[in-house]
Amino acid sequence: MTDALKRLSDEGVAIWLDDLSRKRIASGNLAELIDQQHVVGVTTNPSIFQKAISSGDGYEQQLADLAARKVTVEEAIRMITTADVRDAADILRPVFDATGGQDGRVSIEVDPRLAHNTTATIAEAKQLAWLVDRPNTLIKIPATKAGLPAITEVIGKGISVNVTLIFSLERYREVMDAYLAGLEKAKAAGLDLSKIQSVASFFVSRVDTEIDKRLDALGTPEAKEARGKAALANARLAYEAYEEVFGSDRWAALDKAQANKQRPLWASTGVKDPAYKDTLYVDDLVAPGTVNTMPEATLEATGDHGQITGDTVRGTYEQARAELAAVEKLGIAYDDVVQLLEDEGVEKFEASWNDLLKSTEAELERLAPSEG
Repeated sequence: MTDALKRLSDEGVAIWLDDLSRKRIASGNLAELIDQQHVVGVTTNPSIFQKAISSGDGYEQQLADLAARKVTVEEAIRMITTADVRDAADILRPVFDATGGQDGRVSIEVDPRLAHNTTATIAEAKQLAWLVDRPNTLIKIPATKAGLPAITEVIGKGISVNVTLIFSLERYREVMDAYLAGLEKAKAAGLDLSKIQSVASFFVSRVDTEIDKRLDALGTPEAKEARGKAALANARLAYEAYEEVFGSDRWAALDKAQANKQRPLWASTGVKDPAYKDTLYVDDLVAPGTVNTMPEATLEATGDHGQITGDTVRGTYEQARAELAAVEKLGIAYDDVVQLLEDEGVEKFEASWNDLLKSTEAELERLAPSEG
């Protein structure tokens, strides 16, 4: 292992693991990653839980107990997932304390079927915060149109939020606006703003996957030249927007009240195209005050051969604008791509959640005690 992960941390990038399972918790693996690989947070999503619980590893006894109580499948999933998040939060608590609450965080997502229902998302976020009952939890709310007012309302109640499924620069600005509005509500309610944290999960690799597919269909030399550039350009321009918003007069008033900046979080950082280096979305997205949440394979690759050479974001904005403009010039509409990716993102998480419902229901039926 190189010291690339330490260099990344030293550059102001918080390293979070994009995975969680009971096996990882019970085996001591999560504690080991925190201790040895500079991991200071964990993110989960419906796909991660579907994979973990469907493996069955470590869940049998709790499932048997839930089956004996004849709970609904939705309640069973909530009991299982919140137990894992609670245990992970306890393991990360020393990091939370050492960083003044900035890191040491574990994210848990609202039911993805509620992504287009503001009222239900707010209710679910409050319920999850109550169920997990740990100060170092982040409730994940998708950045759909319906999610934006939910973010404001939940932040306004003093609940820390991870805003997920952000693909477009326009939507990202709306997310930051929703966060600031939430802080203003919390301030008006007399809440301690220093206790409220938020990250904005800006998705990276999926942008290249979709745009590269369209470039390959064009097949021209110009299209070939544009491959693999849009995702980094998009993320770098998101950081420019972050600098602008958190350098504004509106932010200054909240900053005086001890509010925390909403850090950009690079999500979907596993490289999908084998033609690209496997640490692309880590090495080339180094900027202070960011989070990079990595699948374990990306974490290991970065530790082994990551090339951390300092800030690779600031100073790239003009080039990034030119790279996105080159894609548009080839007839690939940015707005169309990012809307498609948002829609697909919600659909994928919903499909994973439905798969989890089915597999958990089957396990509850299998483990149900016989009558009598």
